[in-house]
Amino acid sequence: MPYDLENRLVIGVSSRALFDLTVENDIFEKEGVKAYSDYTIAHESEILKPGPGFSLIKALLDINKLKGQKGRVEVIIMSRNSADNSLRVFNSIEHYGLDITRAVLSSGTGLAKYLGAFNTDLFLSAYEDDVQLAINSGFAAGIICTDVDNGPYNSDEEIKQIRIAFDGDAVLFTDESEKIYQAEGLKAFEENERKNADKPLPRGPFAKFLKTISDIQKEFPSDEVPIRTALVTARSAPAHERVIRTLRAWNVRIDEAFFLGGVSKRDVLEAFGANIFFDDQAVHTQPASEVVPSARVPYKKGKN
Repeated sequence: MPYDLENRLVIGVSSRALFDLTVENDIFEKEGVKAYSDYTIAHESEILKPGPGFSLIKALLDINKLKGQKGRVEVIIMSRNSADNSLRVFNSIEHYGLDITRAVLSSGTGLAKYLGAFNTDLFLSAYEDDVQLAINSGFAAGIICTDVDNGPYNSDEEIKQIRIAFDGDAVLFTDESEKIYQAEGLKAFEENERKNADKPLPRGPFAKFLKTISDIQKEFPSDEVPIRTALVTARSAPAHERVIRTLRAWNVRIDEAFFLGGVSKRDVLEAFGANIFFDDQAVHTQPASEVVPSARVPYKKGKN
């Protein structure tokens, strides 16, 4: 029988999100595909250093070791590499003991069209084009920040509880309300949210991912839950009520919520100890990436 990906948390991750490929990417951008491929093959016996998504992916895979969760999390390498220059990535995966056996290697072509074939719940990549197409196609996806010196991740530190933080508008919810704020200002936004407090917000690109996490959380006693979530939003009262009622209507669990009203998210995320933070604006992900791994969620463009 074919391997069934239903009822699993499926994460697609690019090689640049999983490993530190700063040197290789620099060669690719300055010297082209052939120089990149030659370098990669010449160094394929050298183990890559962990990248910004490494600790998160390792911790997610560790959920499979918990009682009753075998095979619950599936991680798939989704890379624009060719099969010929991918051995270094697979050697590194084996070196770190990561249970990743499946891959999509597209030899330079886009990856978004394959997300549905693998029932992907989340796609993490450093390539904006791939993430944009994924969002346009209705998948949760983020451009993981890779340009942080000595990034905020320690591959040697064991993550005992995964901590995932989300922005609200344009991430968990659509950007419908945010557009009102941008076009008409704060007063109009607050009035709209007050007027529609009992009307659930439309689902954004990460709503399904949050629901999948919430379902996993419900399978564990409260003191043994392997994932903890947080909403970290620039909203404040009176715009908080609609958010709370929306999550209640969705029957999903958010462990911690921060309605910051314009206060910087950076310090809150550091205190929460996020292993990944998703936000739609670089003005938030860039400073946050200095203290926690962060990924920007682009706005959806056009039709699916």
